[in-house]
Amino acid sequence: MAPPLLILRDIDLTFGGTPLFEGAEFSVSEGERLCLVGRNGSGKSTLLKIAAGMVEPDDGEIFLQPGTTVRYLPQEPDMSGFKTSLAYVEDGLAPGDDPYRAHYLLEQLTLTGTEDPATLSGGEIRRCALARVLAPEPDILLLDEPTNHLDLPVIEWLEKELGSLRSAIVIISHDRRFLEKLSRTTIWLAQGMTRRLDQNFRKFESWRDGIVEQEETERHKLDRKLVAETAWLRKGVTARRKRNQGRLRALFALRKERREQRGPTGQVTFTKTDGTKSGKLVMEAKSISKDYGNGPVVRDFSIKIQRGDRIGIVGPNGAGKTTILNMLTGVLAPDTGTTRLGTNLDMVTLDQKREMLDPDSTLADALTGGGEIISVGGQNKHVIGYMKDFLFGAEQARTPVGVLSGGERGRLMLARALARPSNLLILDEPTNDLDLETLDLLQEMIADYPGTVLLVSHDRDFLDRTVTSIICAEGQGEWIEYAGGFSDMISQRGADLGGRTASKKDPSTSDKIKTNAQPTSSKGKLTYKDKHALETLPKQMEQLQIDIDRYQTTLTEPDLFTADPEKFEKAAQALDKAQADLASAEERWLELEMLREEIEGS
Repeated sequence: MAPPLLILRDIDLTFGGTPLFEGAEFSVSEGERLCLVGRNGSGKSTLLKIAAGMVEPDDGEIFLQPGTTVRYLPQEPDMSGFKTSLAYVEDGLAPGDDPYRAHYLLEQLTLTGTEDPATLSGGEIRRCALARVLAPEPDILLLDEPTNHLDLPVIEWLEKELGSLRSAIVIISHDRRFLEKLSRTTIWLAQGMTRRLDQNFRKFESWRDGIVEQEETERHKLDRKLVAETAWLRKGVTARRKRNQGRLRALFALRKERREQRGPTGQVTFTKTDGTKSGKLVMEAKSISKDYGNGPVVRDFSIKIQRGDRIGIVGPNGAGKTTILNMLTGVLAPDTGTTRLGTNLDMVTLDQKREMLDPDSTLADALTGGGEIISVGGQNKHVIGYMKDFLFGAEQARTPVGVLSGGERGRLMLARALARPSNLLILDEPTNDLDLETLDLLQEMIADYPGTVLLVSHDRDFLDRTVTSIICAEGQGEWIEYAGGFSDMISQRGADLGGRTASKKDPSTSDKIKTNAQPTSSKGKLTYKDKHALETLPKQMEQLQIDIDRYQTTLTEPDLFTADPEKFEKAAQALDKAQADLASAEERWLELEMLREEIEGS
């Protein structure tokens, strides 16, 4: 095996208080693909800056093979002082590098090279920064959140570009799918230490959970030993002989060890506040269109969204995701067509740019609007306790919002949104700057949410885990709804978002796929899932009809509403759900039965 190009060994660093690193280390060999993962605030970006030579540790060894070239992509690139985007990219080239690469990469990233950096959006700045670090084709690429502000077509292009490079790569990212496609080794940074897993990120979470469980067991054993030794001490060490002084010293050493142990980082606790139940129909659009003068952004789009639906909206930046979201929610009127909202809607919006946060407000005031108490889930909580649910320390209560990190602002926006009663959540890029553990909990919260969710995201894995259908931009103002998550959409389209297959038919003829309306088979035969559904659906429908009869009998009881209104309401809600489930099951069974007859008759 070739010797490592870069070695970090026994890295220590303290910014005051608890050390950030205590003996952290990792190495990078030629062509290696590493991902660096850990909670927000664990020091991933700082460790990458140490590897790039931008931060000096308090102690430790850093070795770089002579002649090795390194390029570092920061989270927030600085393009000040450059007249054009091309000048910024070319500034990253070294003597002997191919200048054509700069032009080529900018073109691939849909930039001309003549853009004024002062006028670029966050996504355009990120694309320029990527071109700058990729152009020299260095020996080592250090990438800090490379997918931030990028849309899905660019993310997919970046995956292919990085996969084709000979460079060794170290990546920090919260995009699971991106890490799974590119990593071969995983470095876990936690409690100031690094652990190495010589496998793809796909294996990381089960490996990490095993380590956490083992450490928890060891802490429990240590605690039990401390209790036993302390009980021995209370019996009177002074009455014992000198030989027992060694046991006393061991007890003090145990106490010191337990004090100095750094336990696992806490987890965000989501407590959602449910609003009143909305009507069955949440929103409906019929043949809506929008044109700002440069061609249609939305053209002849129709959809009906019902209570409990979880709809994802995807497409390139500039395709009109915000436009279609605003039209569906009644914020923006369509040029043609009609939209209508259902009844009893309590809407809560989480915006992408965190624009609703006042940078001069304190963290506590941003949550309460002034005061110390916040109502969550029907219960009053002190703001400090609620802050701790979202991993904020008590000392941060008076911290101005403007100095919070991106991840902290994301958690604050979630805390504000979830404290308000709602039955309709509008989430615009909710995964930005959140770590993997917080994303897991947000995913669980969405899965358990009793209302309706509209979600704009570029995170493919998050979409797969949360939505029931996806509205996708197909170009030239056309939007199509696909059943299932992101992976289901790709299999139905026949191509990724970078382009559709040439054999794909016109969507107006037969390719529009509606949620819960089509069987999963598309290859002229029933899948295992289809066959299983055909066998089990009749029993499900029979049971649902029994439930419906039971609820109807309950509701006909004399004076039930007056005597026990809570029981009446629960029975009415259960009846509504059972009837909807029966209708869906009957529709599904009929679709599959028709498909089976068609296949057997052909």
